[in-house]
Amino acid sequence: MEENRFVGKGIVKKDADALLSGKPVYADDLAPEHCLIVKLLRSPHAHALIKEIKTDIAKKVPGIEAIYTYKDVPRGRFTKAGQTFPEPSPDDRQILDDRVRYVGDPVAIVAGEDELCVDRALKMIKVTYEVLEPLLDFTKSKDNPIIIHPEDNFVAKEGNGTDASRNLCASQSRGEGDVDKVLSECDYVVEEVYHTKAVNQAMMEPFTAFASKDIYGRIKITSSTQIPFHVRRIVARALNISKSRVRVVKPRIGGGFGAKQTAVCEIYPAFVSYMTGKPSKIVYTREDCFVDGSPRHEMQMSVRIGADKEGRIRAIDLHTLSNTGAFGEHGPTTVDLTGTKSISLYRNLDAFRFSSEVVYTNVLSAGAYRGYGATQGLFAVESAVNELAHKMNLDPTILREKNIVKEGDHLANYYGQSTESCALDVCMEKVKEMIGWEEKYPYVKTGPHTVRAVGMALSMQGSGIEHCDVGSVQIKLNDDGFYTLMVGCSDMGTGCDTVLSQMAADGLGCEYDNIIVRGVDTDQSPYDSGSYASSTTYVTGQAVVRACEKMKQRICEEAAALMNLSAKEVEFDGWLISEKENPDNFMKLDDLVTRLQAGSGSIIAVTQSYSGEVSPPPFMAGAAEVEIDLQTGKITPIDYVAVVDCGTVINSNLARVQTEGGIVQGIGMALYEDIQYTPEGKLRNRNFINYKIPTRLDMGQVRVDFASSYEKTGPYGAKSIGEVVINTPSPAIADAVYNGTGLRFRTLPITSEKVFVGLQEKKGNEE
Repeated sequence: MEENRFVGKGIVKKDADALLSGKPVYADDLAPEHCLIVKLLRSPHAHALIKEIKTDIAKKVPGIEAIYTYKDVPRGRFTKAGQTFPEPSPDDRQILDDRVRYVGDPVAIVAGEDELCVDRALKMIKVTYEVLEPLLDFTKSKDNPIIIHPEDNFVAKEGNGTDASRNLCASQSRGEGDVDKVLSECDYVVEEVYHTKAVNQAMMEPFTAFASKDIYGRIKITSSTQIPFHVRRIVARALNISKSRVRVVKPRIGGGFGAKQTAVCEIYPAFVSYMTGKPSKIVYTREDCFVDGSPRHEMQMSVRIGADKEGRIRAIDLHTLSNTGAFGEHGPTTVDLTGTKSISLYRNLDAFRFSSEVVYTNVLSAGAYRGYGATQGLFAVESAVNELAHKMNLDPTILREKNIVKEGDHLANYYGQSTESCALDVCMEKVKEMIGWEEKYPYVKTGPHTVRAVGMALSMQGSGIEHCDVGSVQIKLNDDGFYTLMVGCSDMGTGCDTVLSQMAADGLGCEYDNIIVRGVDTDQSPYDSGSYASSTTYVTGQAVVRACEKMKQRICEEAAALMNLSAKEVEFDGWLISEKENPDNFMKLDDLVTRLQAGSGSIIAVTQSYSGEVSPPPFMAGAAEVEIDLQTGKITPIDYVAVVDCGTVINSNLARVQTEGGIVQGIGMALYEDIQYTPEGKLRNRNFINYKIPTRLDMGQVRVDFASSYEKTGPYGAKSIGEVVINTPSPAIADAVYNGTGLRFRTLPITSEKVFVGLQEKKGNEE
């Protein structure tokens, strides 16, 4: 097999120069200079009915163009979640509603010439509320007398177990074997409850969008979004207009991490421009991003896991309770991953059961965040596996070696699929070697009152959603023999434009710089589900491979006709189309294009799509080393080691950075990040002063390596890498803290304060 020239290499990102030089590439940079400024009046109450809203004085503020309330918007309900249609999330939103369901819920849309007049008008709107009792505790939501969605036009989707009258956004149960019987037979059983809090994606670029109306009356939206085609659908449904009247363009994105898989802000400028005919834009402040974003779902997971004396894990039972907040975006789908991506790590189970309930409450609606439910489920199950090992007096790595899935194994809770590419055992062995597990487990004393301890966890994810996600590309052959690659997926800063260009360059046998990537424009780009569910490299990448094959075929057909040969008699090496039996008879690619453009044939452009029949999981092993001060409880990350099996690594630099970034986000979730509410439902931490994310000084050393496997269904043997990398830090750090202190924390984050209190209690009990 000929070696790839670009796939597998650390190619510099396509947009690196523009980003480093500060070129105007983001949505706010590109917005028209004199467009209307849009801001939202937000509810101060977690649950209330709007009895009266007066805007007459506010409308008289000089420069104010329009103010809209629930009386001015369409009454149909929709969801802001961006997933392949039919969207499983309930249709439970309106653009504006007379019932507010969380502190920050939009009450009015204000548009004006500048921020000054808009801010002034916001203060002059007078709203009379009938304040209702809020429901803030998600463990008490189901069948609570406080109903979050009592409206008659609530739309539940089939098969999700939705019951708004019970505050159930979704519910399910499935499994194999008799879990209760098998667990009763096990020699060792762990039964515990784990709790992960809501955390914010904290991407650098806030939610931003601007809109305008063209001469045909169509709404054009330029948005920092992961889901351009879904934004088109969501806006059309919200405005009650045809999708043909909406166009969405995606510029560069300053990060998303799943937050922008929900159409958080696009509807508001779209509605303003639709009503006024004038360009308008909305740019969320950082506080807006916190109070009206789409954070990770808070979840409570009850786990039972059992093993025999030989260390074979025989059964896993997992029940997940998920807090979707005020609305159901991504509620039915995130919860599913808590079970599919955790139970499936372990082979030859005699029985398993996975059940879940997703409930409404009067807090900010949750959404997608990198890991998409797997992060929460893996914290619970991997923590339980660690606890099981300790109960058995066994090194957790040895227990895992006996039980983890291997290549060819059936995946217990993964839609009947098996894994045909799996180097998880290699990942774990390399991690043990890199961290120095044998020398450091469980801990070493480093000072009079400090210890360094290690912990480990495993992870798996998916590569797109099988039979659902669609990736499409168009390749067009241009003058001088270069190509335009039109994609429908969103580069969020992850470098997918670069990765797809590498595949295209190798697939077409051309130079990397001969691939020109065009970002997403729903009027021009081929349909793509969007950049989420770890789908881009695997799903859209396979579309690139197919398009390259089709392009080479078309080049041979057109050149052969001009050479008076059949397509089977010629071959294409990336620059020359030659007669197989007589290589001296050839045509250069640029000469072919010139003749085609002169009317001697058909201009060549090909479009190809791909939707996978399977979703091959990438795997990861991660180990944490932390230092703990036994006097103060302070936890200091020292070293984090990860080895990832993502099949063929397409771009070594980008894969490494992806892994490092995911690990740091995981460390933040484990140790620092915690969305908190007051007893009245007001968000306490709405900026980076109060909401703590790890900086470069807080993450310690992060080291990354890769274990090779080859996924035959993937482009060049690749699987995904975007999400699997965030899942191991929480359970690994939790076990490291246990190994160093003897304290088991099952609720995140594990703050130094909690450790200090635990150490004091332990000391008191010992005395």
